[in-house]
Amino acid sequence: MPIKQHQYFKLYKPFGMLSQLSSNEDRQIRKKRFLGELYDFPEGTMPIGRLDEKSEGLLLMTTDGKLSDTINRSGIEKEYYALLDGEINEDAIEILQKGVEIGFEGKRYSTKPCEVKTLAVPQFLPDASKKIRIGRHRPNSWISITVTEGKFRQIRKMTAAVGFPTLRLVRVRIGKVTLDNMESGSVHPVDDLLG
Repeated sequence: MPIKQHQYFKLYKPFGMLSQLSSNEDRQIRKKRFLGELYDFPEGTMPIGRLDEKSEGLLLMTTDGKLSDTINRSGIEKEYYALLDGEINEDAIEILQKGVEIGFEGKRYSTKPCEVKTLAVPQFLPDASKKIRIGRHRPNSWISITVTEGKFRQIRKMTAAVGFPTLRLVRVRIGKVTLDNMESGSVHPVDDLLG
């Protein structure tokens, strides 16, 4: 019996889409958008990690469950660009870098140290969804934040904990795989996800 060749994909998950191919719930099917509308993925394809519905950017997909588990558990760097409500200061950046206390599964959790730096406005990103309220109250600022863990809504909770809520969150890198100049909703088959 021949060994099955696994398939790998990188995609730009749009804002407002769930990180799953479809749903068995009628209510969700009527009201939500799913990855299956972007591409005809082969049977057995699964996302490696997730991005919440209001986050966008790089999402990896594979038919290789072992690789998915390895990437999720190995502490591989994930880099995000976050547009913040307010102009972040050095004190807040330093606190984020050292780790902050957030709520996770009903308990307090201290995040691991991470890399944080301010950014100019990223020029390669597509325009933000009109549903995101940008610039309504005060000036904004962009940061790059690189973490090796991925708790539920972690980046949003971290920036809120230092007084700068996240307005727009875009994952731009997982390990060595980058978003490059992909358009929102685009899917690219790739040869390798760890190379």
